[in-house]
Amino acid sequence: MGFSQIMFSWTAIIPVIVLLYYFFRKKYTDQTVSSTLFWSEIMQETRVSPYLKHLQKNALLYLQLLALLLLVLALMNPYMKKSTIAGAQTIFIVDTSATMLAGKEQSTFDAHKKEMQSLVDQLEGRPVTLITTGNTPQAVLQQETNVKSIEKAIQDLQVTYETAQMNKALDVAQAFVGDTQTSIYVFTDSLDKKQLPMEKNSVKWLVYGSEKGLANVAITRFAATTDGQSTMALVQLQNDTDQKHELTIALENSQGEVVIEEQVSLAENEATTKTFKDLPLMDTITANINVEDDYVVDNKQSVVLQTATSNIVVDQNMHQLIQKGFQSISDHVKIVPSLQLADNENATIVTNQTSLLQNMQRPLVLNGRDDVEKKEINGEVKTTSDALFAFSELNDIYVSALYPAFDGYKTIATVGDKPFIQRSPQGDIIVLADIADTDWPLYPSFPLFLWSATQQLSESVGSLGIFVPNEQRSVALAQGDWSVYSQDDEFLSTITNGLITAPMQPGIYTARSSSEEKRLIVQLQAPERVIEEGTSYTLGELQPNGKEEVSKASFVPWLILIILCLLVAEWEVQRRRGFTN
Repeated sequence: MGFSQIMFSWTAIIPVIVLLYYFFRKKYTDQTVSSTLFWSEIMQETRVSPYLKHLQKNALLYLQLLALLLLVLALMNPYMKKSTIAGAQTIFIVDTSATMLAGKEQSTFDAHKKEMQSLVDQLEGRPVTLITTGNTPQAVLQQETNVKSIEKAIQDLQVTYETAQMNKALDVAQAFVGDTQTSIYVFTDSLDKKQLPMEKNSVKWLVYGSEKGLANVAITRFAATTDGQSTMALVQLQNDTDQKHELTIALENSQGEVVIEEQVSLAENEATTKTFKDLPLMDTITANINVEDDYVVDNKQSVVLQTATSNIVVDQNMHQLIQKGFQSISDHVKIVPSLQLADNENATIVTNQTSLLQNMQRPLVLNGRDDVEKKEINGEVKTTSDALFAFSELNDIYVSALYPAFDGYKTIATVGDKPFIQRSPQGDIIVLADIADTDWPLYPSFPLFLWSATQQLSESVGSLGIFVPNEQRSVALAQGDWSVYSQDDEFLSTITNGLITAPMQPGIYTARSSSEEKRLIVQLQAPERVIEEGTSYTLGELQPNGKEEVSKASFVPWLILIILCLLVAEWEVQRRRGFTN
């Protein structure tokens, strides 16, 4: 606290003058009069309370002195130092991933929205840029100064369930900085300090994380398959807490009816896998866990099943390890000569013939290429958050040579900076390496990858497969008008030219035309099933022109209000005593 007009402190003499006036005013001597003796009993209460009598007698003095003292204080303009946003502009980076819904009394996302609303009061005319995270970061506001527009944009923010991909959002924020002194607020659950670009001295980073001690028990993986007579399901659970948890796991059909239910006990930081066999035939199946934790979004997961078993046809020229790998995961595998592959349009084909990519009606698995030469490569294998790798992690495998990538295809795994595995717009899965140039078959991820690939390609017959929230993908659909509906038959979006945008929330959805319908699943990506420890910190300092920016909250308006109330009280005291006295 301080005073900005200390020169007016001399006015303190005014209350002293008033006090001296009361000292030298005319005084009266108390004289007992016989006719008032009978009033002594009535005044007994006043004599019992001498302080009250004193206050009644000198109320006007005290009120005048207090009013004058407050007036002197107001002239000196007292103020309180108020926190303010430093810099010439402000950038808000808001994490809208699914894990922001975790929280105890309120979600991390809601807590951050309230914090942003409170920061708006400290802007003092500074422009605001608001950026949301996701696969494609969005600049919701750009250099906005209107407080109402800023508050509305913050209020309208919502979780998109996409993985944050914070590096992309940070790059977008850097484009708005330039040489301007900037405060960048990052509202997320957890962010490593090493991810922040610290090249510029004109930036102050303020990171707001989630509250600590959040508990989470999740369904990390869920798969189901059928042989046409019964269904088998596999559920993997993970307890990320330091406490033992008792939970109930239930499998439901498309009508929401519980097919099977089981009690599970999970020790601290334990992962377990439950297998359910001989379940009734279902077209969709949903796994639910009922557990007391702070993040409920990952307590549910769904898959689509096919009642018909898809045949797998493997090119005779493919490596023996690939042939044996597919035979180990399915009983419906045929090894056929290369020239006969085109005669098996209703099967999932595994080959290295590039020409079949354009000639086959159904998506296929292309392992290697027969139209170009491969080149030696050296680097670490990295994968994206694609559903194809839900059960198979490729981080430890070695690849010595790769074929050139296809233009326009989506890369879902790389070796160094070169594409390793791609997905075509039609759904084909392309592995740009010969199996002989890798040690992949030595790892358990190899048969799991083959199983995931065949499951996704067989799903494409009766369903559109598995999507991540808001994912855009080209799908093979018959001619006609197609739309996407929720389980409650609510219209969500239209599929235009075979390009579908997946719904935002995880669940089961239906793509429907006038004569046909197909199911699709929206699932959380793997990073959205893990709650990280919250982190909040500040990095960097801004001191424009070598001076620290200070915002002062003045007390003068409140002091004036109190003085006015005191004047009203003085008037009332004087009125009761009589103005002539």
